[in-house]
Amino acid sequence: LHRGELLAELCERGRLLAVAGTHGKTTTTAMAIHALRETGGDPSFFLGGELPGAGPGGAAANAAWGSGEWIIAEADESDGSFLKLAPEVAVITNLELDHHSRWGSLGELSEAFAAFSAGSAGRMVGADVHLPGGAGRRQVRFGLEPRPGDPPAPGADLVAEAIQPLPGGGTRFRASGGGVDADVVLAVPGRHNVANALATLGALAMAGAAPEDSAKALAGFRGVARRMELKGESASGARVYDDYAHHPTEVEAALAAARELEPRRLVAAFQPHLYSRTKALASEFGAALAEADEIAVLDVYPAREQPVGPLEGVSGVLVAEAAADHSGGRPVWWLPDADVAAIALAPRLEPGDLLLTIGAGDIYQLAEALVE
Repeated sequence: LHRGELLAELCERGRLLAVAGTHGKTTTTAMAIHALRETGGDPSFFLGGELPGAGPGGAAANAAWGSGEWIIAEADESDGSFLKLAPEVAVITNLELDHHSRWGSLGELSEAFAAFSAGSAGRMVGADVHLPGGAGRRQVRFGLEPRPGDPPAPGADLVAEAIQPLPGGGTRFRASGGGVDADVVLAVPGRHNVANALATLGALAMAGAAPEDSAKALAGFRGVARRMELKGESASGARVYDDYAHHPTEVEAALAAARELEPRRLVAAFQPHLYSRTKALASEFGAALAEADEIAVLDVYPAREQPVGPLEGVSGVLVAEAAADHSGGRPVWWLPDADVAAIALAPRLEPGDLLLTIGAGDIYQLAEALVE
């Protein structure tokens, strides 16, 4: 039995709120779980990451069976199995081509997301997501108020306004429209988390939750494992964080969130994930990493792929070269594995620095080695 088939069978046992999208679905799902649990909903849930405090005795958990009527599930498009789900409330955070070995074009992917959500009673979609076909019985588009100098944002029903980063991390904003009217304070940094929270508030409102109660509950959300997770300090006093970002858009968002923590110097250590993704997006990865003050690139984490046929010759060097092209002379290191990276980076870290390990593979081991 495929895991997607098992998930679909389990999700038939209640009212399903499913979160899909290229980026942010794990955190958005986790926010919805946290908020509904904090407001007495006790949902069942299935999550693609570990949510601290969600398991027995306050342990972290990625799944649990609750007594409430709602099931909250992360819907993964990587293998197409999310099409087996039938959500009552569907969330589509955003849409970019990511899993190149599964989806041949953005149009094909758009059709799949439209099919995933077509039968829903309510659909929350990012303001820049455009899907073919009908919108279900109700659709709310959500988006962020642009920063000064940014291009105009696509039209949205639910908007995050007056977005204000808070000292030490976190954000304050006003959520308005689409059945939501609430002041929100988040403990997690980054505009991408504002978007995640906005999607959560709108989706929970569709599920019948009071937006002001959900907003209050989100103030206590502390994040998900491997999503801008503080691992500790290095021997020299640098803060070490780890993030699961594995697409250029996610890398850019993670580094922007790290900047909000006001480091003296921001060091990015990136491990590409999948040869197909590395080949397709090496230049974009380089441009995103160039937001750091110093960059280290490790070799590709292969996961389910091998560098043969059209992927022969693909390695992390492609990303390192692209980062060097975009970095304006800032240091870029090619450090093939975590052991070499730890030896090279440890003596370069100083008090006030922030090192962010980035990737969906095992680069978290580098973060752990640097704080041991």
